[in-house]
Amino acid sequence: MTAITPGSVTSAASADTAWRRRTLAGTVLGFCRRHPLGAIGFVIILIICLAGGLADWLAPFDPEENDFSTMMQAPDWIHVLGTDQFGRDIFSRLVFGARTAMIVGFGAAVGGGVIGLILGVTSAYFGGWFDLVFQRVLDVLMAFPLIILALAVVSVFGTGVFNVIIAITIPLVPRCGRVVRASALAVREVPYVDAARALGFGHTRIVFHHMIPNVLAPFLILLSAFVGQAILAEASLSYLGLGVQEPVPAWGLMLQGSAEDYATTAPWIAIFPGLAIVITVLAFSLFGDALRDAIDPKLRTR
Repeated sequence: MTAITPGSVTSAASADTAWRRRTLAGTVLGFCRRHPLGAIGFVIILIICLAGGLADWLAPFDPEENDFSTMMQAPDWIHVLGTDQFGRDIFSRLVFGARTAMIVGFGAAVGGGVIGLILGVTSAYFGGWFDLVFQRVLDVLMAFPLIILALAVVSVFGTGVFNVIIAITIPLVPRCGRVVRASALAVREVPYVDAARALGFGHTRIVFHHMIPNVLAPFLILLSAFVGQAILAEASLSYLGLGVQEPVPAWGLMLQGSAEDYATTAPWIAIFPGLAIVITVLAFSLFGDALRDAIDPKLRTR
């Protein structure tokens, strides 16, 4: 019999850690090789998140400070993306706007996704009248486009970052709940759920420990798509004057009034925040498509 020594245990732990690192690295490299567009989207998302998180150090100027001596100044070595109609540095506002976009995007996507996940799985698990009522409520909410329902909600709660998150969260709940419920209906019929009921497990344990973990694949795909939708919805609300308010930097707010008033005299005021919105939403779309192909075994390519 081989004796177990502290050195052998340490060596085994080190070997296991190294194996996990190699496996993780291989998984990442494999994903990048099979889904290059998704990898590019993820890199863009990472850059935007880092820019928003490090905005205090990356921004060369105060994004809320007006300088009327540099109004509508074209891009140069001092203001690399130019200034707006109030003399504020556009690059600094873009960087801080990335923070606002990520807070609203991830906040609304996670909030709407988690609520929709719990309600969708619960509806599929219990069925009967609860499922019937839940589906009719979803039908009513789904009848409204996301931006229209968000406008209705923000008109009740008011403007501001937190209220915008709530306004976008509510329309995302039925969109997640409907998809998750379809997956949960199949999970409800598998033998281990019946076994859990036979063993006397409570409804809460069955839902959270047996059903929700098995519908996370479509949920994660939805979550990546929801972030892009939430960012676009926030930009739309801010552009209409019902989202984030001045002087908080936000991409949609930067577009408000600039596209028509300064399209010929200072086009950079609208071009750069517009590009930021397009690139960010496209990055989440590319990453979400690649994530769907990687997670769904029916879509995996050899």
